[in-house]
Amino acid sequence: MAKTTTTNNKKSNVKIAVNPEFEHLQPQVVDMEKKVLAAMMMDQDAFAAVSDQVSAEIFYDPRNRKIFEAIFALNLAERPVDLATVTEELRHQGTYDDIGMDYLLEIDEAAATSAGIMYHVKVINEKYLARQLISYTSTVQTKAFDATNDVNEVMQEAEATLFQISQKNRKQDYLPMDVVVKQAEEILKKAAANTGGMTGIPTGYTKLDDMTSGWQKSDLVIIAARPAMGKTAFSLSLAKNIAVDQNIPVGFFSLEMSNVQLANRLIANVCEIDSKKILNGQLDDMEWKQFDNNLGRLSQAPLYLDDTPGMSIFELRTKARRMVKEHGVKIIMIDYLQLMNANGARFSSRQEEVSTISRSLKGLAKELDIPIIALSQLNRDVEKRDNKPDSAVDSHIPQMSDLRESGAIEQDADMIMFIHRPEYYHNYHDNKGNDMRGKAQIVIAKHRKGATGTIILDFKAQYTKFQDPEEGTGKTGKPRNTFDGEVRDSKSNDFNNMPNQPFVENDPFGQGSINEHIPF
Repeated sequence: MAKTTTTNNKKSNVKIAVNPEFEHLQPQVVDMEKKVLAAMMMDQDAFAAVSDQVSAEIFYDPRNRKIFEAIFALNLAERPVDLATVTEELRHQGTYDDIGMDYLLEIDEAAATSAGIMYHVKVINEKYLARQLISYTSTVQTKAFDATNDVNEVMQEAEATLFQISQKNRKQDYLPMDVVVKQAEEILKKAAANTGGMTGIPTGYTKLDDMTSGWQKSDLVIIAARPAMGKTAFSLSLAKNIAVDQNIPVGFFSLEMSNVQLANRLIANVCEIDSKKILNGQLDDMEWKQFDNNLGRLSQAPLYLDDTPGMSIFELRTKARRMVKEHGVKIIMIDYLQLMNANGARFSSRQEEVSTISRSLKGLAKELDIPIIALSQLNRDVEKRDNKPDSAVDSHIPQMSDLRESGAIEQDADMIMFIHRPEYYHNYHDNKGNDMRGKAQIVIAKHRKGATGTIILDFKAQYTKFQDPEEGTGKTGKPRNTFDGEVRDSKSNDFNNMPNQPFVENDPFGQGSINEHIPF
């Protein structure tokens, strides 16, 4: 039977149940709850002042919750709020008998001022958060004692719940214009000090940096492609450019490949040794020298790998925060989005779950104030489209509608890029006659902060490496262009009718012709 305690209120002699699980009264400030309700009934502006910080659940006394619900309903209907209207609304909601007029008079007579309501609400919220944490820790303890529960599942659920509590109680206030302008001025001055106009983390690719000014803080970047187009190879090339060449800390989460597989690819990339030889160890003397000369660069790079399979968005959040705090990580990469899950929550469809993951990644990018690059699969519609005879448009170029499982990805992303290999579909020249063998097109289809367009990179399949195009001419005798000239306004949506723009991809551990390489 639950214990009870009597409040100091002499008029009502209110008895509040004490949860026997905790054996003492939980954190609460019922007197302040009354003052907040009294202020809302006395001053019509009081509710508006704290409406974004108050909800029924923060009140400890169940009667106070019901009174607040009545006040909320009256404000929503834009009706006056006083003792008479609150009483009427409680009767309408069927909760008046649970409260009674004596208690309503106590509320009405409570010494309260609208000037103190902000402080009172702050204290009430703190007590509510303390109760949430008590309940949270008690639940975790109970489950941990139960030997039938899987400890790893309990940990994941605990992390997810704690994250939900922290997010729910996190308040973001507005900022005056002068503060925002000051922040923008500081960013502008930093950009001006950089003669290259780089405001973000350099990608390592000249034309890509020209279009993006680097990877920008708080951005969610989606890099999508069909299988065998080189998503993993491209992301590892980016990681190498940033961590190895520029010594900028990178966090890399791989849900598909092991850390050793990733390391092998990076060795092939950095040392420029055929990936097949990295696997079988059959290096010649020159290659062993290349290995010895470059391995130190890779091993000393601030690159942090995590190959946890089936990782949840909650686990990734926890690890990403730790990477940023402990290692100063400046950018996170995820391979790939559709392999993640949102354990601890229920969804009516996989599409809804992916939407939640996408929104969470955008929220994490804002919270940590770093760019997050997430790889994504495309659906099969790309393969189903056939090129029309004599058409100048390559129908296999991905479109944003090809993003797999969720339209929310398109909405949440600040930038969406596609990797396309015309060569994979036996298209060896683009519509301008450029030789596309050993080439990849990086199509920027969405860019909130700049222009859209296409970048052409060289792809070295045997090294699982993307790089800026080499100087020279293609087979047609025309100069190899690194940019197709089709720059588009950031609001442009004409990518369904884009000119032919090929992709190249890298298969790290295959040999033979380019189409025999099966990059991820």
